[in-house]
Amino acid sequence: MNTQHLIELLQDFKSGKKNIPEVLEVLKKLPYEDLDFAKIDHHRVLRNGFPEVIFCQGKTVEQVVRIFGSLAERNCNILATRAGWEVYNAVKQLYPAAGYNELARTITLTRGEINNSMRKILVLTAGTADIPVAEEAAVTAEVMGHDVERVYDVGVAGIHRLFAHYDKFDAASVIIVVAGMEGALASVVAGLVDVPVVAVPTSIGYGANFKGLSALLSMLNSCAKGIGVVNIDNGFGAAALADAIIRSGLKHNTT
Repeated sequence: MNTQHLIELLQDFKSGKKNIPEVLEVLKKLPYEDLDFAKIDHHRVLRNGFPEVIFCQGKTVEQVVRIFGSLAERNCNILATRAGWEVYNAVKQLYPAAGYNELARTITLTRGEINNSMRKILVLTAGTADIPVAEEAAVTAEVMGHDVERVYDVGVAGIHRLFAHYDKFDAASVIIVVAGMEGALASVVAGLVDVPVVAVPTSIGYGANFKGLSALLSMLNSCAKGIGVVNIDNGFGAAALADAIIRSGLKHNTT
C-alpha cells in the first residue's frame, strides 16, 4: 500500500466503484496484518518509502511464502533477503515473475515502475570473497530505485586496482565499501571522496578476524570522515542507509 494506491482507493470510493464496507476492509489492514506468526507492516512503505523486506533466515518456507503473498497483494515491488533455493522455488510457484540472485541470496518481484532516484551508488569490495554481501547491497539498492555500479576485488593488498577506477568516484552520490580481513578499504576510500561512505564489514578472514569483528572495529575507528558503519555482513542495511541518504537529499532539494 503506497500513496498511489491510497489515491486510487479514495477515487474508487468517490466514483462509487467501492462502498464504505469495501474501503474499510482495505483500510483495516493498512497498519498491519496479523498472520499469527508474523504481523505484516503494510504501512511501512508510506513511512519509509519501501515495503517491509522479508528476512528469510530462521523462517520456514511456508512462513516466507505467506508473508511474501501478503506483501505482494498490496505492493508492486517485493524484496526478500537471505533466501535459499528451496524458498525461491516455493515463491516462484505462486509468482513466476520473481527473480533470484544466487550470490546475494535475494528474491525480487518487480511488477511496477521503480521510482528511480537518478543517483548512482558505487559498490566496492576489497576481495572476491566479499561479493555475496556486496551483491545483497547492490540488489537492494537497485530495487529501491538507484543506479548501481559494481567494482569488485580492489582491496588494499593491491591498491593500484582501486586507483584504476578513480574516475567512477565522482559519479557516485554514495559509495558502499564491503571488506573483510582488517577492513582498511573503507578508510582509504573515505579519504579520497567528498560523498558519504557506507562501510560493511564482512566475516571473511582468518582466526583473528573474529568473524568480522576486526573489520567492524577498524571501520568504527577510522580517522577518515564521512563513514557510516553497518553490522557485519549486512549488505541490505548498507543499501537502506545509502537510500535514506539520497532520498533525504532529494527531499530537501525539492522543498
